[in-house]
Amino acid sequence: MEPVRGEGEESALRIQRGADRICTLILTADYPAVDVAIERARLREECRRLLPDRLALYDMVYESRFDRLWAQFRS
Repeated sequence: MEPVRGEGEESALRIQRGADRICTLILTADYPAVDVAIERARLREECRRLLPDRLALYDMVYESRFDRLWAQFRS
C-alpha cells in the first residue's frame, strides 16, 4: 500500500518530474534552444502557482542545474 501524500508533496514531485524532463531535453542535442527556454518558463510558472513560497529555492536548485547542464552539454 502506497503512503498517502500531502498536496505539497504531490506538487513538489510534479515540479521534480518536470525538471527531470527539462534536463533530458537539454541533453537531447537536437531539441531547439527556444523550446527548452519555453519549457523552463512553463515549469517556473507552475512552481510559482503550486508552491509560491518555494520559488526562490526552485531558482537556486533547478534553474542553476539547467544552466550548468546547458553550459556543459550545449556550449
